[in-house]
Amino acid sequence: MTHPRPRAALGVLASLVLLGPVAPAARAADTTPEPPPPPRYSAPAPAPLTTAQGHIRAARWPEALAELRRLNLERDADWNNLMGYVLRKQAAPDLDGAQRFYDAALRIDPNHLGALEYVGELALTRKDLPAAEAFLARLQRACGIANPCAPLEQLRKAVAAYKAGSR
Repeated sequence: MTHPRPRAALGVLASLVLLGPVAPAARAADTTPEPPPPPRYSAPAPAPLTTAQGHIRAARWPEALAELRRLNLERDADWNNLMGYVLRKQAAPDLDGAQRFYDAALRIDPNHLGALEYVGELALTRKDLPAAEAFLARLQRACGIANPCAPLEQLRKAVAAYKAGSR
């Protein structure tokens, strides 16, 4: 007499053989689907401030200002910082406007390295060495142990040049 268990086991084995190899996805412990690949022929979208930054690098202040105004990203610290920079650097500087935008950038991000550097430079333009040195100290704290910290080095040079020229 044969036992029903061995026949059942043979039936299961036969079924597995008929099904063929198990697909890799069925064996994987992680069943999270793979993300779709990026489109093959599209270029990455530029960051919103890229065009304005290009105008700034080329000292095209009216174009930079127009692009920044078109973007109108007033809740973005980088945008406010660039607005302040452009207003300070244009042919007829708007120092009060630049101050407002630097202040806005620092309200959004109190440790924004670029805004701390540029507002310190603005203080030197206004012949306010104590304010520039206060921003230099803030910038040093914001940079922490980062070495090098380009904004810190730039403001240090500007303060040193100002002190050398005011003697």
